[in-house]
Amino acid sequence: MAAAPASGTVEPIRVLHVLRAPLGGLFRHVCDLAGGQQRAGLEVGVILGERPRDPVSLARLDELRKYCALGVHVTPMSRLPGLGDAFNLARITGRISKLRPHIVHGHGAKGGAYARLLPRLAGGARVYTPHGGALHFSRSSLQGVLFLAMERIMRYRTDGVIFESDFSLRTFIDKVGEPKGRSIVIHNGVTEAEFEPVRAQADECADFVFIGELRRLKGVGTLIEAATRTGTPLFIRIVGSGPDSATFEEMARAAPAHVRIEFAGVMPARQAFALGRVVVMPSHHESLPYVALEAAAAGMPLIATRVGGIPEIFGADANLLVPPADADALAAALVHALGNVDGMQRAAERLRNRVRSEFSVSRMVEGVIGFYRQLLDPASVPHAAGAANGLPGKFHEGVPL
Repeated sequence: MAAAPASGTVEPIRVLHVLRAPLGGLFRHVCDLAGGQQRAGLEVGVILGERPRDPVSLARLDELRKYCALGVHVTPMSRLPGLGDAFNLARITGRISKLRPHIVHGHGAKGGAYARLLPRLAGGARVYTPHGGALHFSRSSLQGVLFLAMERIMRYRTDGVIFESDFSLRTFIDKVGEPKGRSIVIHNGVTEAEFEPVRAQADECADFVFIGELRRLKGVGTLIEAATRTGTPLFIRIVGSGPDSATFEEMARAAPAHVRIEFAGVMPARQAFALGRVVVMPSHHESLPYVALEAAAAGMPLIATRVGGIPEIFGADANLLVPPADADALAAALVHALGNVDGMQRAAERLRNRVRSEFSVSRMVEGVIGFYRQLLDPASVPHAAGAANGLPGKFHEGVPL
């Protein structure tokens, strides 16, 4: 493990983030962390498994480069394990030996695996944030057996784990086991600028808007099925792209005449919010989704499912969440939203206030940097839970939170 900069010196902490796919909430998380860490005086670098393709991620990459004194490096990574991983590890080991980071922070299943499988001679404390990743897999599936077995092994090569939700920590303990290094829960956060309200476009505004990757686990199929069961005329816009887009487009074409469904492509979330009156997140699986935080910050009414860390975002209003993969329950929620505009707006305001208080980028960055410092110099931070150590987050010492 690389030693922390000695007290009284000007040497900054050097951090290298590793991730495979530069898209969605995981990429946004890394970009927010990199920007906040650079402004706090850290030197930051990023290793990506591929170049982004969509315009939103490309714009984020351009902004990310401004924060990365250690550079942005692309090393192609396949999603599934393969022989190419050994060559990639060798290339990344060489890169790390030159950059000499104090922290190697892996994100997601593949980024986390690379960060922790690196030989110790490459240096750097190994930190891992799952972002759902391997934790989404069922223990009864072949892929789940493989990925969860790898997670159990890599626990012993992990110096610290940052869980983005209590749900993620509980799932890790249930499916993988107790973390062997230090661990902490630090929620994702949004920026102050994102609390500027979004006004819906008056012309052709949809009743509902979905924003996210077009994959089955995001529940797009359940949303389309629910819309067909309402018996009520409604208009849905679907924003995003993904591997199951053709399936969803076919479902939309087969929808009855009272349901209008439009696919709007990829765009920034705040631009997409203006296309509808209510945001819908019908996910079957989630960790702590940024779209929910962004919608709440923007003051958008939100229909979401009770999965992952979403109840942690909703707090006392978690009773408003819909069961996942339940088209009838989602249909009832859609009809209720159409006929209860004032109530939906009041709930949106409560959620906005909660997110402003508990889910800020500044709080997230401060907590992550504090955790780094504790890993590099444990004596510098009292080893206790909660506010006693001054870090925004909740420590876990072998007892589920």
